[in-house]
Amino acid sequence: MSAPRLLAVNFRDPHHPEAGGAELHLEEILLEAVRRGWEVTWLATGFRGGPSEAEHRGMRIVRRGDWYDFNLILPGVLRREFSNPAPDLVIEDINKVPCFTPWWTKAPVAAIVPHLFGTTAFREAQLPVAIYVQMLEALIPSAYRKSPFLVISESTGDDLARRGVPPGRVSVVHCGLDHDRYSVDPSVAKAAAPTVLYIGRLRRYKGVDWVMRTWPEVRRRVPGARLVVIGDGPHRAALERVASRYDSDGSVEFLGFLPGGEKVQRLREAWVLVQPSPKEGWGLTVVEAGACGTAVVAADSPGLRDSVKRDETGLLVPYGDDTALAGALSSVLSDAALRDRLAAAGQKWAARFTWPDCARASLDALLAARPR
Repeated sequence: MSAPRLLAVNFRDPHHPEAGGAELHLEEILLEAVRRGWEVTWLATGFRGGPSEAEHRGMRIVRRGDWYDFNLILPGVLRREFSNPAPDLVIEDINKVPCFTPWWTKAPVAAIVPHLFGTTAFREAQLPVAIYVQMLEALIPSAYRKSPFLVISESTGDDLARRGVPPGRVSVVHCGLDHDRYSVDPSVAKAAAPTVLYIGRLRRYKGVDWVMRTWPEVRRRVPGARLVVIGDGPHRAALERVASRYDSDGSVEFLGFLPGGEKVQRLREAWVLVQPSPKEGWGLTVVEAGACGTAVVAADSPGLRDSVKRDETGLLVPYGDDTALAGALSSVLSDAALRDRLAAAGQKWAARFTWPDCARASLDALLAARPR
């Protein structure tokens, strides 16, 4: 008897230069499928230097199209390459815009939704593109009316319910964590200077410019404070210009993309991690910070209010409130007892999350798409 075939659809695969938390999440689920004997193919976009096909940890990677046309070419790719025979299950990770795979395949389809853009699309894209994204998202309840949904936070589940997806078809499974990598290392001391760290892609909607606006006030309250930005993306040059306007003495440092080990080292050394996004699926970096013994200040926004336990593992502030953000960062940098309390609670909270548990529960929920 041949192995059942699973096709995963996502704009990026694990080797894409901009792969992030969503790709890590999907990878863990697909590895669980491989362990259970599934034949797994991951269909994603191409990128410079990436071959059209590859093997990755027991699964086949197929790359077609580009980020700007992937959802448009997908129907033809499914028809030509994945229809005879159709897969036993298709998992679509709706991580940019929906590809509406139920319209283009006879296979049962399950959907993963890290988060939907909603109005945050207008923070990232030009008006026509943002309207286009919102129009596509509005079709999700009808296009996926027979599909089970997997979400990584209660906030995203609530968002789907408001859009008309029955809550009974939505499963919430929080992300896992690699505890072998993210952990407290007693041999690593905190940085000598009060250090705020940001880790993430540098895109307009991520809210890093909000941190820049508040930075002069933080520096006034906490002389010698430093801001370290790890990550890259299309908004980096603009952010560097903003930083030069608000930072007169070189206290803001852009490090770009860092290898995993160096990133963890910086995370352990930081006094506080800031996560200023107006919307996240879960906010994996804030849990990683807790596991490394670092306090958190984050926006009180969907996803982050699920991954941060308010006033216990981190401080949550209203998105866009400059005074509140500057006050929260300054308080954590200035108050060692508060910093230690948040870090200790964050470490305990992070211990709850593992990738094996996440992968097993997530795949079980997605398999509900298959006929009995």
